Amino acid sequence: MQTLNFKVTGMTCDHCASSLQAALATVQGIHNAAVSYPERHATVAVDAGIEAETVIHAIRAKGYDAQLKGKTPTAHPGKGTGLKVVIIGSGSGAFAAALRVAEGGAIVTIVEAGTVGGTCVNVGCVPSKIMIRAAHIAHQQAHHPFPGVQKHTPQIDRAALVMQQQRRVEELRRDKYESILESNPGISLLRGRARFIDAQTLEVTQADGTVKHVAADRILIATGRSPSIPDTPGLAETPYWTSTTALVAERLPKHLLVYGASVVALELAQAFLRLGSQVTVVARSTLLSKEDPAIGTGLQAALEAEGMRILTHTRVTSARYDGSNFQLNVGSEVLSGDNLLVATGRQANTAALNLQAAGVAVDASGAVVIDSHMLTSVPHIYAAGDCTNQPQYVYVAAVAGTRAARNMLGEDAVLDLSAMPSVVFTDPQVATVGVTEAEAQAQRLDVDSRTLSLDNVPRALANFDTTGFIKLVADKKTGRLLGAQILAAEAGEMIQTAALAIRNGMTVQELGDQLFPYLTMVEGLKLCAQTFFKDVKQLSCCAG
Repeated sequence: MQTLNFKVTGMTCDHCASSLQAALATVQGIHNAAVSYPERHATVAVDAGIEAETVIHAIRAKGYDAQLKGKTPTAHPGKGTGLKVVIIGSGSGAFAAALRVAEGGAIVTIVEAGTVGGTCVNVGCVPSKIMIRAAHIAHQQAHHPFPGVQKHTPQIDRAALVMQQQRRVEELRRDKYESILESNPGISLLRGRARFIDAQTLEVTQADGTVKHVAADRILIATGRSPSIPDTPGLAETPYWTSTTALVAERLPKHLLVYGASVVALELAQAFLRLGSQVTVVARSTLLSKEDPAIGTGLQAALEAEGMRILTHTRVTSARYDGSNFQLNVGSEVLSGDNLLVATGRQANTAALNLQAAGVAVDASGAVVIDSHMLTSVPHIYAAGDCTNQPQYVYVAAVAGTRAARNMLGEDAVLDLSAMPSVVFTDPQVATVGVTEAEAQAQRLDVDSRTLSLDNVPRALANFDTTGFIKLVADKKTGRLLGAQILAAEAGEMIQTAALAIRNGMTVQELGDQLFPYLTMVEGLKLCAQTFFKDVKQLSCCAG
């Protein structure tokens, strides 16, 4: 008999550890297993001859991942010398992978059919946050809470804003993508559309019709996503906007209709509202329906207070355009506006890749199915970023690309998303990490939660902006923090503290005992944690 020790990733609570321990006990050849959530560790006694991979496979079958402790990574600079790696796509995940495998000595080819840099820098994070910031400044000039400072409605030059925005986009694309390609001899760019011929070979069709066949030892699929358009009758015949076209529109609509109520829809809807457009949002369900219901309710109230009209649980039955206005039939009425933004989701860019020829599995939506090693159903083909079944965030794509590259070079790198923070850049912002109360209950976890309104946070009072709340979810028995949901003007700057607390297994008592600077919004996390064991209304301003 021998004892093996593993580092386990993906567990979120003690219940995870106990259920994994019970599952390991049923595996033939395993005589004893002890799993610790706080230590992210498993000690397993197995029969002689049982390989560590047998245990790792059993752990992965439960939805977690593991690495044998004491195992020395096999990758090092030069390990990939001569390895031919082809990467389809040129966004953040693709570049992160390319740089890492090139460091290891691999010969890297990036295949890109469109603009280098992918969604984030070109048509996503960067231009949208510039637009949102400009809209925020405009809104503050007319609606700030200080009577001693004269308010005024600013004049908006949308064309000038777009010019500034796109110049910054071009600068970042140049500095962070194009110049890196030029300065790295180990990475070459092949422009064209790729499709699989078999599991080792890609056919790349260039703009002039020339076809090249590229063979690879390792392949990374990082093709991202594109706007998904519903098959609403009449919609395809209208000149609707997607987020891509809305971001560069140089004219502000008088009345913008927005079909959709998720992240992209709401961020852009509020930006246009604050720049001077009338905005009506049509939501098929509720706002941010995948979040804690209080988030959508609170955000809707804030947006409606600014003048946005929001129709929830509403479907568009037909759409038409008469040359100057869009009409959306929603059953109870016909909405009319001079522009229409369709932001009802995004679909993986995989349909043209001929993945079946390589044996790469996709889910029902067309997203590439990968494990925590970024490995697809084919042993030497990896995937990263928005085209996969992982969360659609640029920072997830980047770290997934790096992990995929390390595994191509022989490492055993995993990606643990159990403490992944997310932010929606509305105002107030929405920021979350870990599990919601409903998700915890669905996992049969015994949890407790507390919600702190922002009128209990001194900095929010000093800002004269108490819209929103902080909610924490904790294990009822141990007090360990399992999740945080924040609706606040600076939620995006606050959430990482909660993420680190969850990652390090902190309890709400430990979080509440920490030193937080005064006056800051993040101090609200401390106050919310303290509500698990005291009445914070009875504390002085900065009482510990």
